[in-house]
Amino acid sequence: MATRILGILNVTPDSYSDGGRFLDADRALEHGLKMVADGAAMVDVGAQSSHPDAADVPTKTQIERLEPVISGLAAKGVRVSVDTHQPEVARAALEFGACAINDITGARTPGMLGLLAGSGCGLILMHSTSREARAEKSVERPYTLDWIERLTLFFRERLEACERAGVERERIALDPGMGFFLSGEPGPSFEVLRRLRELQSFGLPLCVGLSRKSFLGAALGREVAERGAATLSAELWCAEQGVEWIRTHDVRTLSDALRTRESIRGEG
Repeated sequence: MATRILGILNVTPDSYSDGGRFLDADRALEHGLKMVADGAAMVDVGAQSSHPDAADVPTKTQIERLEPVISGLAAKGVRVSVDTHQPEVARAALEFGACAINDITGARTPGMLGLLAGSGCGLILMHSTSREARAEKSVERPYTLDWIERLTLFFRERLEACERAGVERERIALDPGMGFFLSGEPGPSFEVLRRLRELQSFGLPLCVGLSRKSFLGAALGREVAERGAATLSAELWCAEQGVEWIRTHDVRTLSDALRTRESIRGEG
């Protein structure tokens, strides 16, 4: 299957990369539609940032931020996923017209799998070494397991939980988690990238989010705004490894790169 793009739309004031830019609902809707025009197959909307220093956002506030954006995009025929680990937020998002839930905790919050089982929506299951529903940059994480072994065990357990709850495998994509979701050090993220094909043993789509991540900045000594080239290089690597979904801020840049690659191959 060709690589598809999942466009990132943060309706938050404090996301590490674009916090505050799309907190206004009209501006968020405009940006979501632009990402689709630029090549996104789906738009991933989040109302609470998961970076290490982000503030907690009340459920009511998250739902208020999401409603006009999801409803507006869905009314235009846009496929929308919602970045949340909270069942109450997920339920509201599905009612507004979202078709998938992107859960950074691997759907471990009580009640989430029951909600998903009855909804028929898609699910992105993300692996994380964090103890909470956000990335952590200073937690001691002993290297007792090979990273792919750790990911394999995690996904196997979560897929079994999904099966018991009635969430069919064909609705699921797997996200290895990158950057601080893996480790405060950049090495593990690069190792997982090198070995992405080993995760295809599950026979499920992979979804990878690398956009402007900490490990890219650490490797090059670049601030967030200077990570565009590194992001694109890593994203194209993922496409070469057969990753089905790439989650990114810079939809047009990635779309142009993928289309150029197809033209070089005579596929465009």
